[in-house]
Amino acid sequence: MNTYEIWCNLAPGAKDMELVAALRGYLGHFRQQGLVQSYRIRRRKFGFGPATLGEFCISIEFRNLADMDLVFGQAAQRAGEVEKLHMEVYSRVKDFQSALYRDFPDEGRAQ
Repeated sequence: MNTYEIWCNLAPGAKDMELVAALRGYLGHFRQQGLVQSYRIRRRKFGFGPATLGEFCISIEFRNLADMDLVFGQAAQRAGEVEKLHMEVYSRVKDFQSALYRDFPDEGRAQ
């Protein structure tokens, strides 16, 4: 499994539950296509965590990098329904940071 991790903060004037609804709409769109296996939306609790990471952490699991590439390709088109859903997310966030992780050791790793 490949996990795309995102950290961000709310943009000025953005509401937390509107961000959550937008994320569910956007990521749910790809989940219905079978491209996203699962996702989690988390919020920092009690202010614990490094100041360099955002208040929100979003984890998106992909079966493989090919599925992730398809999702990124749809988003890169900047058109149609995907762009509308994506705009609802990115208009509500700032301080975006991301990373890509994989299960370890993965199935291909020699023991």
